[in-house]
Amino acid sequence: MAEVVLMPQLGESVTEGTIGQWLKKVGDAVEKYESLLEVMTDKVNAEVPAPIGGTISKILVEDGQTVAVGTPICEIAVEGGSETESNAPTGGAESSVPSPTSLSSETIPPQHVAADVSAKDGESLRGRYSPAVRRLAAENRINPDTLSGTGAKGRVTRQDVLKAVEEQSHTAEVKQEIADNSTVQTPAANNARTAPVSPVPLVAGATAVIDPDDEIVPLSSIRNVIAERMVRSKMTVPHAWLMMEVDVSGLVALRDRLKEAFKAKEGVSLTYLPFMLRAVIQALKAVPEMNAQWNGDSIVLKKHINIGMATATDRGLVVPVIKNADEKNIVGLAKVSQDLVKRARSGRLTMDDLNGGTFTVDNTGAIGTVLTYPIINAPEAGIITMESIVKRPVVINDMVAIRSMMNVCISFDHRVVDGAEAGQFIRLVKDNLEAIGPSTSVY
Repeated sequence: MAEVVLMPQLGESVTEGTIGQWLKKVGDAVEKYESLLEVMTDKVNAEVPAPIGGTISKILVEDGQTVAVGTPICEIAVEGGSETESNAPTGGAESSVPSPTSLSSETIPPQHVAADVSAKDGESLRGRYSPAVRRLAAENRINPDTLSGTGAKGRVTRQDVLKAVEEQSHTAEVKQEIADNSTVQTPAANNARTAPVSPVPLVAGATAVIDPDDEIVPLSSIRNVIAERMVRSKMTVPHAWLMMEVDVSGLVALRDRLKEAFKAKEGVSLTYLPFMLRAVIQALKAVPEMNAQWNGDSIVLKKHINIGMATATDRGLVVPVIKNADEKNIVGLAKVSQDLVKRARSGRLTMDDLNGGTFTVDNTGAIGTVLTYPIINAPEAGIITMESIVKRPVVINDMVAIRSMMNVCISFDHRVVDGAEAGQFIRLVKDNLEAIGPSTSVY
């Protein structure tokens, strides 16, 4: 007989997932707990293990499709059973693939603006929409009752709400365009007169100009998810940005002195990253407002410090998380960060590795940058980048000296914190890094 595998729930508030890619095909043998497929959600990219051993008899949901948690996605024929028998619920799988949003229509799409919802009304919605949908709808003043759901059995999904947000924004832009262009100045003889003009339909973004010899590369599933997350973050989070210069001459000298003995003793390289992580952790403990998340009508101060590390892989950007990072010293941070990066680049991260981040660090200096403006990993309150360490002349006590300098940049959610808190935080990161010297212990 064939056992049905369902779309797993990869997080407490996750209600759907996108098939990134199948790692097995029909006819392949699979062992219990062997990786079966990659699933992407708005919170996690993870490999899903096979719940039983057997042979893949059917794949019910193809790469790139988005379906609700609990939807049958494949069938595994168990040895000794008939592949024609199935434990799948009658009626088969109901899959949901969000339709692409098009803003190039000449008609203005309807708005889905909600009036203020009372607490009582809000409670009545709890059983009908997921927490993620309710929160996103509330943040953008969208009434989910007005939306046509594309999820299983007509359920309203996060993509449905995001589409409504884009339509709402588009409507406002079109109305503004109409107002701005209701009259234009056109020359006539030696005078100017006004003439009405028709509004030009607006689009979400400029489309590519394709020449005959250009190559068109279809979006991979993970690139599609990254694009959606980045657009959503920029659309829904008011980004603010700060930068400070840091003199890391003491850090450079300490690392140069310790790195060979450290590698021999600990088995991992001593990079700058664990020192930077430790400086951020200490600053988060001093300014807990930065270790927080926006929650629509409240701000959640996170109890644990879980640092996400933006990591480039050949399949796209992932953010593995160091759990309880404040409990680790430099050695511990060096070992866990290098282990996560290694497993990220080999595709061996678990669901737990990608969940629960409270603040993100991006070591952009590793690729040579000196100034970046990172996009916040929502719903976190901030993301900080460490830029390249560059030797340059600086003035110290009215004298010019050559120092190892590094820029530190932070993007923060201005709904959660103001410039004062963000400035205090980045100043503490600077102070922590500049305090590193010959006597600093890595243990």
